[in-house]
Amino acid sequence: MKNVMMIAALVAGFGATSALAHATLEVAEAPAGSYYKAVIRIGHGCEGEATQKLRVEVPEGMVFAKPMPKAGWELEVTEGDYAAPVDNHGTAVTKGVKQIVWTGSLPDAYYDEFVFRAKVDDAVAVDSKLYVKVVQECASGMAHWDEIPAEGQATSDLKAPAPFVTVTHGEHHH
Repeated sequence: MKNVMMIAALVAGFGATSALAHATLEVAEAPAGSYYKAVIRIGHGCEGEATQKLRVEVPEGMVFAKPMPKAGWELEVTEGDYAAPVDNHGTAVTKGVKQIVWTGSLPDAYYDEFVFRAKVDDAVAVDSKLYVKVVQECASGMAHWDEIPAEGQATSDLKAPAPFVTVTHGEHHH
């Protein structure tokens, strides 16, 4: 009976978004001051349709982002200003990649991963969460995985939460 109740609770928790795809990160933690390999997992398309585009917003606090190209997919990056200059071996860097877009085709029946690498800035506080907003586009619709919980709100309370990484103590953290 306990297993049945647990399964029922899991199903209820996923019911609101089960018809849409889920975007998750493979690794949930990253040390401040280290490089983080963000692996965004896409489990299926939208309402049976193939995913045609994946838009990923690189969060404030992740710098020097570089996407990994995917065979058969076009790759586009948009640069923007950082909130504050970031030190890169003695040089102040004021802008970098803020959005990554992969365009191609991922049939609903298949799973895939989209990867970028970025440095978690030394200035990011330990236990902070860096939310990686994801928009998945299909022929007839979109799935927005970009909700960020308000203060005191749980991620599980959201219908379409943005995947996040929790910042841990790093070797270089001040």
